[in-house]
Amino acid sequence: MTTSPPRTHPGTGALPPLLPAHRRLLKHPRLMHYNRLAALVLLANAAFAATAWPLSAPTLGHAALANLALAVLVRQQYVVNLLFRLATSAPTSWPLRVRWTLGKVYHFGGLHVGGALAGTAWFLALTITTPSGPLMAVGWTLIALLALVIATALPPFRSRHHDHFEKIHRFGGWAALALFWTHTLLSSPGPWEVGVLALVTFSVALPWLRLRKVNVRLERPSSHVVLARFDHGETPFAGSSTAISRHPLKEWHSFANVPTPGESGFRLTISRAGDWTGSFIDDLPERIWVKGITTAGVANIEVLFTKVVYVATGSGIGPCLPHLLAAQVPSRLVWATRDPRATYGDALVDEILAVQPHALVWDTSRHGKPDMMRLAHEAYRDSGAEAVICISNKKLTWQVVHGLERRGIPAYGAIWDS
Repeated sequence: MTTSPPRTHPGTGALPPLLPAHRRLLKHPRLMHYNRLAALVLLANAAFAATAWPLSAPTLGHAALANLALAVLVRQQYVVNLLFRLATSAPTSWPLRVRWTLGKVYHFGGLHVGGALAGTAWFLALTITTPSGPLMAVGWTLIALLALVIATALPPFRSRHHDHFEKIHRFGGWAALALFWTHTLLSSPGPWEVGVLALVTFSVALPWLRLRKVNVRLERPSSHVVLARFDHGETPFAGSSTAISRHPLKEWHSFANVPTPGESGFRLTISRAGDWTGSFIDDLPERIWVKGITTAGVANIEVLFTKVVYVATGSGIGPCLPHLLAAQVPSRLVWATRDPRATYGDALVDEILAVQPHALVWDTSRHGKPDMMRLAHEAYRDSGAEAVICISNKKLTWQVVHGLERRGIPAYGAIWDS
C-alpha cells in the first residue's frame, strides 16, 4: 500500500493525447449511450408513425401501451440482471471495441426515458382524438399526471429535490397505472391490452411482495461511516445492490452488497452523504426494511476485460470491495480518502490490503486531493489493464470517465439516472 506519494510522484505523469476530433465527438457526455438509446426509441417511434399513417385510435393506444410497458419493464430488477448477464457473456477474446460498447449496458435507462416520452406522446395523440365523455376525462387526467412525473424527473429538479422526485415517481407511477387500467377497461380492451397491463402491474408489485423488516448489526468505526451486516438467509452476488429504508413509503437508498467469500450474509458500507445517511449513522437502528431483488451494478462489467483498474474516492470503496474480494478478474485499486484507518477502521483497510497488496491508497488528509484521472491512467498503463471503473461523486466520476474515454481508454462509472 502507498499512503504517501513516493519519489516517482504518482499523478504527475503525462496523459496520452486526445483522440481525433471526429472520434472524440462521440465521447461527449451529451452523446453518451444513455442518450443514444433514448434517441433510438424516439426515432423508432417516428419511423413507425410514418409507416402506419394515417393513425387509427387502436394504433395510437397500442403504441402508447407498448412504449409505457417498455419504460416500466426495462427498470425491473430481473430484466436488469438479464441485460447484464447477456452483455457480459462475451468472451475476453472478442475485439476490445466490441467489449467496450457492451460494457455500457448500464445505460439501459435510456430505453426507460425514450419509452416514457414516446408513450406519453402517443397517449396525448389518442386523448386529443377521443370524443367527450368519461374516457376523455380519464385520458386528460392521466396526461397531466404523466407530465408531472416527467417534469420532476428532469435532472435540474431530480438533483436538487431527489426525495420529492422519488415520492412523485413512486406514487405518481402507481396512480398512472391505475388510471391506465381505468382507461383501458373503458375502451373495451382485447386480451393483448389486458395481458400487457397485467405484466406491467406484476412487474411493479414484485419488489414490494419481497418487502420485509430484518435485523441488522451495525459497526461504526467513525462518525463518517457505518458498516451494516445482514444475515437473513440471503447471500447476494458480488457487485449487486440492496435497497433499504427506515420508512418504506417515504424513501429508499441503495448500497452495494459486500458478500465475504465463503460466508453467509453480506455487508453494506454506509457513509455520511446527506440527511438520511447522517441520521442513520447518528441513530443506529436494530431493524431495517429491505425490498426488491438484488440488482447488478456498473462494476459487474469487469468480466468483459482481462484486467481492470478500480478508482474510488471515500465510500466509493464500498461498490468496489465485493469485486476486489471475489478476485474474479485481476485488478488494481486506486483509492483516495481521508485518513482511511481512522475513517473506515483497521479491519476493513487490512481486508482490502490482503487482496490488493499493490493498491495505491492516497490519504487526502495528509497529501491533499490528487489528480484522479492521472492516477487512474498511470495505474491503467503500469498494470496492463484494459479498462477503468470509477466509483466516486458525480463531478469526479464524469471527469475521470469522459477524460479517459476521450483519450481512447475504456472507462465506466455511474450516470445518476435514478
